[in-house]
Amino acid sequence: MSALVRLLETGRRLAEGIPYSLVALVARLSAASVFWRSGLTKVDETFQVRSATFFLFKEEYRVPVIPPEILAYIATYQELIGAVLLAIGLATRLTALAFIGMVAVIQIFVYPQGWPDHILWFALLFLLVARGPGAISVDRLIWRRVT
Repeated sequence: MSALVRLLETGRRLAEGIPYSLVALVARLSAASVFWRSGLTKVDETFQVRSATFFLFKEEYRVPVIPPEILAYIATYQELIGAVLLAIGLATRLTALAFIGMVAVIQIFVYPQGWPDHILWFALLFLLVARGPGAISVDRLIWRRVT
């Protein structure tokens, strides 16, 4: 066996030794950070939706079907509350699914040119839907008590 093959096998073993709970925690915190920061731009210091947010939803975002005033509230509080839920790992799969829906709407109707960012967000969220929040999560604590 060549030195290169041994080196590659060692690297693979080390990478495979990374616990999923750590991967999931990083994915949750990364996604939560994106949505938390976005949500904060939409509220004032008392967490009330800013008038500029309503303007953006009415004039720039223009998502069909849902009235912009309602969508401004839904999107803002989904970002803020969902970010907290992802960070602590509570209702992780459901929250990640909701964010996947939000990312799809953003991609299709608002910023189609933003796909390089959106695909990264989708990958993090899809991982959480498929594999769950990991051991370092409130979800895991709840499931331990239930089962």
